[in-house]
Amino acid sequence: MWDLLIRGADVVGPHGVRRADVAIEEGRFAEIEPELTGAARETFDATGLHLFPGVVDTHVHFNEPGRTDWEGAATGSAALVAGGGTCFCDMPLNSSPPTLDGPSFDLKRAALEAASYVDFGLWGGLTPTNLDRMEELAERGVIGFKAFMCPSGIDDFLWADEVTLGRGMEIAARLGLPVGVHAEDPRITGELARAAVAAGRTNMRDYLDSRPIGAEVAAVRLAVKIAEQAGCSLHVVHVSSGAGVEAVLEGRGRGVDVTCETCPHYLVLTDDDAARIGAAAKCAPPLRASSERENLWDNLKRKNIAFVASDHSPAPWSMKGSPNLFEVWGGIAGCQSTLGLLLAEGLKRGFALEKLMELSAEAPARRYRLRDKGRIEAGADADFVLVDPAERHNLTADELRYRHPISPFVGCEHAGPIRRTYVRGRAVYVDGQIIGPPAGRFLRPQV
Repeated sequence: MWDLLIRGADVVGPHGVRRADVAIEEGRFAEIEPELTGAARETFDATGLHLFPGVVDTHVHFNEPGRTDWEGAATGSAALVAGGGTCFCDMPLNSSPPTLDGPSFDLKRAALEAASYVDFGLWGGLTPTNLDRMEELAERGVIGFKAFMCPSGIDDFLWADEVTLGRGMEIAARLGLPVGVHAEDPRITGELARAAVAAGRTNMRDYLDSRPIGAEVAAVRLAVKIAEQAGCSLHVVHVSSGAGVEAVLEGRGRGVDVTCETCPHYLVLTDDDAARIGAAAKCAPPLRASSERENLWDNLKRKNIAFVASDHSPAPWSMKGSPNLFEVWGGIAGCQSTLGLLLAEGLKRGFALEKLMELSAEAPARRYRLRDKGRIEAGADADFVLVDPAERHNLTADELRYRHPISPFVGCEHAGPIRRTYVRGRAVYVDGQIIGPPAGRFLRPQV
């Protein structure tokens, strides 16, 4: 007698799609075979629907605790499950306090356990002020350490210069954890921004011009060089350009353990969209020309980019209203759209469903050693989504479950919608409704 039996789903696995029944017992996949015999306490007929592993979004800012008026884990995780997400890893900022030591880690873990609908991991910070606290973060189970190579926009999370990054990577290497970097050269971006503002050039195009691809490439190369010297595993977050990916590949060619991710906004939107949409589409690195969008898709196809993450970074309307785009908060709200956009755009470009599954679930879980997540196989956590990828709809603002209904993806074509989302075999989202209380569980990296 299984707890749950999903009948007749088209199961998306690493080797393709197959019609199967999926049995779940005690929160884990038990059997996945055609026409299973036996009974279950609950049965759902999934004929006509695809069963994907839930999205593992390893780059979100839910701003919990301390800045929950920006988002919070309750609304952030609700949006995530509405978009097919079943696991997230929260960045050490923009919470207040940021996750820089043991006590701040404990505060965040408790807040997320009380409010999240899905399981979660935590990043620790790497800043000039907490190098002596990284070990206590590792002991508590962070998945890695996040560093900004330029000002973060948050006063209590300082950026890491070359010396700080080198010392931090040496510590991370000793602790056996990766370092993730926001890679933009502050000398380039700072000078261009100062010149633009001084000249009164403050619209979106001016902002885009102040953060060129060269700033990303210079920072990636520096991070790779430091990681090589320190023997540290490196991950470059939100790569926005083909040249940025090439800088990662240069390091990999020298034997450096370096990977990178990109984001849905770089795969769907362009600089022209940023100029049209305005503040809701401001991010750093910024949206690029359509040629860079094509470069990124090509690199995904060639497996040069490890996976896709949302970099969900919301803010209230009050922080998005200035006509001076240099003053506007730079962050895109997008964790609800990752799977829908990947399916809609990826299928048009000839990507197989199993490749899109790998990019959104299996690969990020593997990179951060979340061993029980991101795959449909016996023994793994029963985190999955039921969706019809052939169905299409354009996202509307009233569908958004964020605390503030702001997203540059409103009007964009999504696959779906998501019919059901399950976390450890428990339905958390059914036909547009959140089901049950928050029951998110903290995850630590596993060998």
